[in-house]
Amino acid sequence: MAIEEKDENSSGEVSVEQIFETQSIPSWREQLTVRAFVVSLILGFFFSFIVMKLNLTVGIIPSLNVSAGMLGYFLVSVYTKVLAKFGMLKHPFTRQENTVIQTCVVATSGIAFSGGFGSYLFGMSDIIAKQTEEANTAQNTKTLQLGWIIGFLFVVSFLGLFSVVPLRKIMIIDHKLIYPSGTATAHLINSFHTPQGAKLVKRQVYALFKCFVCSFLWAFFQWFYTAGDDCGFAAFPTLGLKAYQNKFYFDFSATYVGVGMICPYIVNISLLAGSVLSWGIMWPLIEAKKGDWYSDKLSASNLHGLQGYKVFIGIAMILGDGLYNFCAMLVKTARDVSMNCLQKEATSVLPLAGRPSPNSSVSFDDMRRKEIFVKDQIPTKLAFLGYALLAVASIITVPHIFPQLKWYHILVTYIFAPVLAFCNAYGCGLTDWSLASSYGKLAIILFGAWVGLGNGGVLAGLASCGVMMSIVSTASDLMQDFKTGYLTLASPRAMFISQVIGTAMGCVIGPVVFWIFYKAYNVGVAGSEYPAPYATVYRGIALLGVEGLGSLPKNCLTLCIIFFIAAFLLSAAKDFAKHMKWRVQHFLPSAMAMAIPFFIGSYFSIDMCLGSLILFLWRKFNLRQAEAFAPAVASGMICGEGIWSLPSSILSLAKVKPPICMKFLSRSTNAKVDAFLTG
Repeated sequence: MAIEEKDENSSGEVSVEQIFETQSIPSWREQLTVRAFVVSLILGFFFSFIVMKLNLTVGIIPSLNVSAGMLGYFLVSVYTKVLAKFGMLKHPFTRQENTVIQTCVVATSGIAFSGGFGSYLFGMSDIIAKQTEEANTAQNTKTLQLGWIIGFLFVVSFLGLFSVVPLRKIMIIDHKLIYPSGTATAHLINSFHTPQGAKLVKRQVYALFKCFVCSFLWAFFQWFYTAGDDCGFAAFPTLGLKAYQNKFYFDFSATYVGVGMICPYIVNISLLAGSVLSWGIMWPLIEAKKGDWYSDKLSASNLHGLQGYKVFIGIAMILGDGLYNFCAMLVKTARDVSMNCLQKEATSVLPLAGRPSPNSSVSFDDMRRKEIFVKDQIPTKLAFLGYALLAVASIITVPHIFPQLKWYHILVTYIFAPVLAFCNAYGCGLTDWSLASSYGKLAIILFGAWVGLGNGGVLAGLASCGVMMSIVSTASDLMQDFKTGYLTLASPRAMFISQVIGTAMGCVIGPVVFWIFYKAYNVGVAGSEYPAPYATVYRGIALLGVEGLGSLPKNCLTLCIIFFIAAFLLSAAKDFAKHMKWRVQHFLPSAMAMAIPFFIGSYFSIDMCLGSLILFLWRKFNLRQAEAFAPAVASGMICGEGIWSLPSSILSLAKVKPPICMKFLSRSTNAKVDAFLTG
């Protein structure tokens, strides 16, 4: 579906920008239309529900850029065609406006993830603190309220946008960073607005809509059988009751099957491998040590019992993988920058490997895109002033929200944050991998230890994580969007404003959507529909920072060290194999993905592997069709069940309960129940 970017001189084919050469480019003001932001608001709210559901369950969020661009194209196209039919259309729908919509929607729904509703923010709550039974004090917990959550997000979510704006030309034009997700999204948007692409996208949207309806109706049907705990298709012991007790079952979730179709095969296989290693081998063996390694009188959620092994070994793997990627990214960034600086001195051009040499002719596309990209500049003074003003506002405001953090803690964060934001944005351009969560975990440990347990170090660490993650995450997101805008000739100024407006929308929509989940369900409770497992993980990291390693249960530290080293070496081996272009790189699992089932369970990994199997077979039978329609089908499955969360939440708030409980019992238990009922 993507348009091949070939220069006419070299291949005889018309290049991308020559296809659009006859179309005038709207000014940056004309790209920022009212209809674009109305559609962005609708889709942003829609996608925030999907992201929030995934955030509060498994924490794996697939890229929704394609869905946002596709649905944005569809909605505005329908609107403009209706206006044109009645002779009322004044402005045609352009690819630049489509880019603005996609940017705004992703920025809005991105806050549902980076806002920490399933991680650091919810980890502050007494719900998670009571489950861990550690540091459950007023100094280390905070009552969740909609007002301060919105205020906190507003004062910390915009700094990352201003921190990397002055570097946009260096990264996009001078260093020619790829930003794979931004580039792929741009190709799709360019394709949508060609005659052939417009026909294909209609078929894709139709496929998405059909899967959306089926997924929504399937979720609605399942609701009728969930009148009690462990009821319904989500508790179906597909592989037997014993396997179900160890979290091995298929829960009939269209969402996770769809996510599995989008995620790479190796991610899903890694999840399954982690499930087998933890719930199939390790936890049964450690549970057999009850009374020896840990007291048999502890509750199931106590971090000094089996739960401690689940949480801290998973954390060790996440930190091992994160540390390697953090170090590797710093090395790659430093090496790449130094090489480009040396080449600049020699040739005044900064080519990277695999790109045209300085002596080769510059393509028509490159000249056209560079001309537009440098046209509407965002004043550097404005970026510095904006960062300074927002930093001052944050330094004043955040300590009032979190008294455990002092003004000098925030000041230190904002001094180092631009450097880390640059590293993350640059590394994301090279590898498409954002390490925002790694920077956040580092902030948890450093600031938690700085403040100390008695002074509210747990809460201080989690809050500082939110400050750091917001900056480095939005910085890389903005640069991805700049790359998309560069390839679609969207104005950088329009892209920046769209990102700001989308972030502002997200700072309100994200908390409101979370509040609906929070009030309608038992969010954060182990075994519930929305367990928010990462909230426990982030709080566990904060506890490690303030209490030290001595707080771990018996032999847990030894196991943590083993798995930390194993994760580090596995990530290094995978990276080395990729560098050497060995085929084994495709078969080495991801340590980060393996760690996720350690404290969640195995059910979703089975769902996601089924999604991979469906995609694999589809590609075997019809590769072209699979490549064109698989993202749309997967997005429809995710969106349908995801949006069911809204009416389901409303029914729950209205105290409307399902009429049936479908539960499965063993033969012996069923005989006892029958005897009890007949007796």
